[in-house]
Amino acid sequence: MSRPRGGGDGRPARAVLLDALGTLVALEPPAPRLRAELAGRGFEVDAATAEAAFSAEIAYYLDHHLEGRDERSLAALRDRCADVIRRTVGLPGLDLATARAAMLASLRFRPHADATPPLRELRARGLKLVVASNWDCSLPEVLSRAGIGALLDGVVSSASVGAAKPDPRPLAAALAVAGTAAEEAVHVGDSEDHDVAAATAAGVRAILLDRRASLAGSAGARLRTDADEAAQGGRAAEVGGAGLTVIRTLAELPSLVLERV
Repeated sequence: MSRPRGGGDGRPARAVLLDALGTLVALEPPAPRLRAELAGRGFEVDAATAEAAFSAEIAYYLDHHLEGRDERSLAALRDRCADVIRRTVGLPGLDLATARAAMLASLRFRPHADATPPLRELRARGLKLVVASNWDCSLPEVLSRAGIGALLDGVVSSASVGAAKPDPRPLAAALAVAGTAAEEAVHVGDSEDHDVAAATAAGVRAILLDRRASLAGSAGARLRTDADEAAQGGRAAEVGGAGLTVIRTLAELPSLVLERV
């Protein structure tokens, strides 16, 4: 028999809150697509320029994504992002509408290979699954297109609540969607600065997903200790503290959350 493991007070978990980008989905390289999309519209851009244009667009988006809170404001935000690309490539005759169409056609998100099976298992065990991520209001549509939306009980974007992680408000909103208390949830994300910090502030148990981690001698999750943090510069100790649970794949999540008793 198994029961879900919850927060630090031992209460059973009823909900798993998840980050989106880097955790459930990945952005396919947009610069090569931008070159192809612009070429199809009669504009030639070299690889370095396309990379610079999307780097500038992403930086602008990250600073302004909270402004995409509804359909109208999202359209305006996308126009401004497209203008960043248009000005960066500096092509005579490239109008905003063309740059916008090429930009949007270049943004494609795919699910991580380890994302879907754990979500199916956790959902089958009766846990609520809610995404809470720094994104504009289009996040539900993005996750649906990636084939993940149907596995979720809800989606909360930072733009919809007017605050981005590490602010705890996106997680508070996700808890409300799940109908659970903070002690009955865990939050899984790939950023210590955003996900772990937000979970800590919200009173939710944090699980750090680090697909780059090399966990020698372990096939599963581990607790990051003070010694681990000292060896790695102490970054997580500053944010999440000692005892931070780290996994290297989402495939480890069900066995971590579901404790055999």
